[in-house]
Amino acid sequence: MRLGELIDGSLGPDASDVEVTGMAIDNRRVQPGTLFFCVPGFTRDGHDFAADAVARGAGALVVQRPVQELVPQVQVESVRHAMGPIAARFHGDPTAALNVVGVTGTNGKTTTCFLIRELLEADGVQTALLGTVKSVIGGQEATMERTTPEAIELQGAFARMRDGGDRAAAMEVSSHALELGRVDGIHWAAALFTNLTQDHLDFHPTMEAYFLAKRELFLRDPGVSVINVDDPYGRRLADDDALPGPVVTTAIDDPDADLRAIDLKLELTGTTFTIVDRRDGSTITTSTPMPGRFNVANALGAVAVARALGVDDETIARTLPLAGRVPGRFEAVDEGQPFAVLVDYAHTPDSLDNVLRAARALTKNRVIVTFGAGGDRDRSKRPLMGAAAAAHADELIVTSDNPRSEDPDAIIAEVLSGIDRNDARTEPDRARAIHAAIELARSGDVVVIAGKGHEQGQEFAGGRKVPFDDVAVARDALRSVGGGCYNASPMPRTPDIHG
Repeated sequence: MRLGELIDGSLGPDASDVEVTGMAIDNRRVQPGTLFFCVPGFTRDGHDFAADAVARGAGALVVQRPVQELVPQVQVESVRHAMGPIAARFHGDPTAALNVVGVTGTNGKTTTCFLIRELLEADGVQTALLGTVKSVIGGQEATMERTTPEAIELQGAFARMRDGGDRAAAMEVSSHALELGRVDGIHWAAALFTNLTQDHLDFHPTMEAYFLAKRELFLRDPGVSVINVDDPYGRRLADDDALPGPVVTTAIDDPDADLRAIDLKLELTGTTFTIVDRRDGSTITTSTPMPGRFNVANALGAVAVARALGVDDETIARTLPLAGRVPGRFEAVDEGQPFAVLVDYAHTPDSLDNVLRAARALTKNRVIVTFGAGGDRDRSKRPLMGAAAAAHADELIVTSDNPRSEDPDAIIAEVLSGIDRNDARTEPDRARAIHAAIELARSGDVVVIAGKGHEQGQEFAGGRKVPFDDVAVARDALRSVGGGCYNASPMPRTPDIHG
């Protein structure tokens, strides 16, 4: 494709005719014919690598300031925000051929995307998935490096979806992606807001800035906006006159919501509930294999999107109870033990609070939790996580999450500062902490291992990452403690469930 076909605005004839065969923001990935985007980063500036990109064969550059290289240069106000539209043109505007659903919020994005995909697939719509846990493109699964890829990679993924037979896509949209232009150039069939609670204040200066970043998705003219109005930020968003297009509100508590879940029956093996549409009085009685009120909220949002995209109520009622589990989201680890062990990604105060409340509602015995907080991230949430654990758990073991460049003991001390009890245990070694939590458990208890969920590694100083899987460690601990002698359980055996 010629450069002149990719760029808005006039270019000289020599520049317009430059053939572009690929795009890159990493100079090491440049090949002859590549259009290189000189992105100013947080630690490095792509303009400083322009010479190397040209030496490797870059045919043209997109810059914010001119550089001394003898190749065509397209100067833009923001290289980051130019990437998406240019990449979309390069790939033939792939999202114009897809019903793309963007799901944003602090918690619940992954589960909601999985549910949206299941509902659309049950309706015969081949649907792709992009999110924290994995991607599914053209039916092929792969792991993800970040929740929302960079714009070049993202538009390439959409092209593979289109060419692989996908007709829709459910994707998580992070606040970073919205702020940094990764999702520019996308046509949105629907946008969904789950909730907003404290997180990422190492990136956003305030909660207001965090909210405004999320709000941006709903200003991009989605076909429909689905918003959880039990969340105060969701209510604010739904009442925003600047939002274009139709808005569908969802809730468990708010009686004025368009779609409301009522008659919840919470059990360890899942939740039964009824969805009422206030607009026409229609109802759907269904269930989900995911325990906890917060998972009803996730399911409700997914149902609202599915209905907006044409899925009928009968398909929804039939499909939700069969939804597969999401790795690391309230995931049960079952070795026949007489207590429940649940692994969850909860790594914010609100998500930990929700998970522990759900665990408390599912047992009349003790709740045991082991958790930590990530290093090099928002420090202000650490004592809040400690307070959430202290409020809802009978036994607490504070451990490491991903300490990264920080001292694990210092992180633990900040978590402990929010705990107003003197019985909290500490164990920086995460594997030992998980073993200790399981050794404490007795018949009827619930053990919650929170913070890392699906992650397959633990990050330490110097960029060192070692293999680590909470589920595998928990399974090893159960086998070690039980010695193979677990058999009948007085509690219902927990299937693969998630949050």
